[in-house]
Order: sequence, then C-alpha cells, then structure tokens
Amino acid sequence: MDILNAISIGFKEIWAHKFRSLLTMLGIILGVSSLVAMSALVKGMENGMKEALIAIGGLEKVRVEEQDIPAHQRHLEDQAVGCTVHDVYALRRSAPLIKLVAPEMRVSPGGGWGGRSSTLITHGTRTLRERANLIGTWPSALEMNQHVLEHGRMFNEIDDENAWNVCVIGTSIRDQLFGSPEEVGQEIVPIGEYININNQPFRVIGLFQHYEGEQERKLRELEKDQPKQVQTGPERRRGWGSSRGGQNSWVYSMKNSTIYIPLNTMWIKFRSGGSGTNSIPDPRLSSLYIKVADIEMLEPALQQAKNVMMHTHKGIEDFSFQTQENWSENITTAIRNARMSGGFIAAISLLVGGIGIMNIMLASITERIREIGIRKAIGATHVDVFIQILIESVVIALIGGLAGLVTSYGLVNVLTVLSPTENTPVITVNSMALAFAFSALVGVLAGLVPAFKAAKLDPIQALRYE
Repeated sequence: MDILNAISIGFKEIWAHKFRSLLTMLGIILGVSSLVAMSALVKGMENGMKEALIAIGGLEKVRVEEQDIPAHQRHLEDQAVGCTVHDVYALRRSAPLIKLVAPEMRVSPGGGWGGRSSTLITHGTRTLRERANLIGTWPSALEMNQHVLEHGRMFNEIDDENAWNVCVIGTSIRDQLFGSPEEVGQEIVPIGEYININNQPFRVIGLFQHYEGEQERKLRELEKDQPKQVQTGPERRRGWGSSRGGQNSWVYSMKNSTIYIPLNTMWIKFRSGGSGTNSIPDPRLSSLYIKVADIEMLEPALQQAKNVMMHTHKGIEDFSFQTQENWSENITTAIRNARMSGGFIAAISLLVGGIGIMNIMLASITERIREIGIRKAIGATHVDVFIQILIESVVIALIGGLAGLVTSYGLVNVLTVLSPTENTPVITVNSMALAFAFSALVGVLAGLVPAFKAAKLDPIQALRYE
C-alpha cells in the first residue's frame, strides 16, 4: 500500500469532519502544550536556582564551621579557641589544593547576616533601616563570593595592615544612605564619601554592581518604560537594592546589602569589647571560607585542610566543613520532583486525548463499514486496512501535536503574566521533541484497537451492512 496515498486519505477524512476532528485533537493539543509549558517553567526554575548557587560562590566554595568538641575530647574544651587568623595563614601556606581562603569577622563573633540591632550605620541625616551584611575580610572575598566592582576599587593589603577606615558597599546600602536612582533621577556613585559605622567615619572606596534575578530585572525595566509616577513611603525608599520576592532573591538581597571593611579594621575597632577599654580584641573569626582549586579534588582538598587545621588546633576537632553539595542535591531533587509531577499531569491530558482519538476512530469505522468491505472485495488485504486506519489515527495525533507546540508558546506567556516566577520560563527543543514524540505514540496506541477491528471485518458482511 502507498503510504503517501494513505496519509492523503487520512487528511481528506479529517477535512471531511473538521469540527469533529478539532474536538478530537483538543486533548492532544492541551496535553502537548501543558507538557511543553511545564518543562519551560521547570527549566526556568532550574536556571534560577543554579544562578543563585553560582552567585553565592559555586560548588567549589566550602565553609569552615565551628562544632561541638567530640565527647572523647571534652576535657580539652578550655583549650579550644575556634577558627582564627592563624588557621587562615596555615591553610595558605600548607594546603596547595586550596585555591583561595577568605576569613570573615562580624561585630559579634557568631553573627550572621544582619547586624541591624548592634550596628548603627548613618550618612548625614539618613540611617540604614534595613539589614546590613557588615563584614571585615580580606580582598580575596571579592573572588570567593563572586562580587563584581562597578565603581572604585577593593581595599588592599596595605589598607588591611594599617587598619584604615575604608569600605566597599553594595547598591542597597548606597540607595538607603545616599539615595536610589529612582529617587534622585540619576545613579549616585558615592566614591570618596563617608559613612558612619557605630560613630566611626569610613570612606567609601568601592561600589559593587547591582545583583538581581531575572524577574526583578524585568520588573525594573518595565518600570522604566512606564510613565514616571510620584512614589512615597517604603516603595520609594527601597530602590534598586530591594528584593521583589522569589525563592532565590535572598542571595541577591544579601549581596546588595554587603559592606566590606578590612579584617584588621573590624578586629581592632569593633571587636575590642567597647570603646575606651583596654581589653584584647576577640581573635575569633565569624566565618572562614575556602575554595578548592578543582571540584574533582574536593575530598582530597578537604582532607588536606583538615590535617592543617588539626595541627593549628592542637589536635582538637572543634570544626567541620560545610559544602554546597547539599544545595546542589536539593536543586536536583526539586527539579526532578517538579518534572515528575508536571509530567504526570501532562501524561493524563495526553491519555485523555488518546481516548478521544480511539473513540472517534471507532465511530469512523462504523460509518465506513461498507467502504471497507468494498476495498477488501477489490483486493485490499487485512494489512492494508490496518495501516490505513492506523495512519489516520497518527495523522490526527500529529496535527494535534503540532498545534500543541504552537499553543505552548501562548500558554507559557499567559502563565508568566498570571503567575510570574523568579526566572523566565525557557522552552527547550528537547521538551518540544519529547512532547511531539509522545503525541505520535498516543496516536499509534489509540489507533491499534480501531485498526484491528477494521482489519478483521468480513467483506461479505461489510457489504451487506446498512
């Protein structure tokens, strides 16, 4: 049997019953478009999570954390000093598999991101109202935390050695203390200006670029295109440094709220127990980050770092290593679960579409029993009839699949408007090919039963059918 002729007959049959064929295809169209749209949303979510992971330092970044002393070393608890600068120098000197080391000190030894309650940051009449990520560190923190300087410079070893009052700030700090671009009508570059941190003047020598997710960037560009309106209250004050939601926006918000000062400056001027006292500054680090030279050598590098720190800690294991692998595994798990749940829903839609095709093909055979009998009477074999019905079923499915691929673009745009996510959905070629292949498979499966039924018809009984 001529396959092209069978396909031509299939198209004519569909065209002869246009409305019925359209209703039959709706299940396939919805199934394919939902599968592609689901894949696009999940891909956008995956891109956002991976982007946030890279923004925070990547898989090569490892945090050295303090931990409780093991039970068999409890008698040495008084000798445990925690992570100090001595560990930093030892790692730089004796751990060649460690590419980068970045110590961090905060106003309080164990302080995390925050410091609003213990640190007063002002400029003129303005006071920092939102949280600040105030950190004393080395210049290596720039590479460690994937920061990019847009204006000015990073402080250097001389600034750190002399404990000079210099700082590098993020855009959120700039917006709150000097004014945001939306507020003043232009971008302010406060290089050379002074801010007060706990009543001590610090000269701003650098400004980081503004960090934002895809959704925040789109909203900001949309606001630029809209007519300017007078804003008051928190919306006006927030500016570029704001976080507009999204599960990964805290990464960008944290980076935009960063204030870096030299490590020695933090140690001498904020960790001495208070102004005017003679107490020795607290030598403990709030955090210690290392970056391995090669992610493939992560385990040997961590073992090397552990050996070095066990030596500096006099055999007391009061530290542990926290890698970003857990985050990466969580991303993989979340994406897999999202794909499975979305794929299950899309598969149900395609199944419903397949049932619709099977139902219509069975009805079509009932209408065409005499036609099938005539074809068999003039020489058509069982295989010819089987292939003809199967091809008609597949043609309906493929046309529905193509229409579904076109519809998926509109569906993704509608979903983006109605329920915006942090990252733009990404329609991939693989998802479109997979959805189209599934539509073809559904057409084949849905056509098997009608094709077998038509092929088994007896020509004499078919010709007598009224």
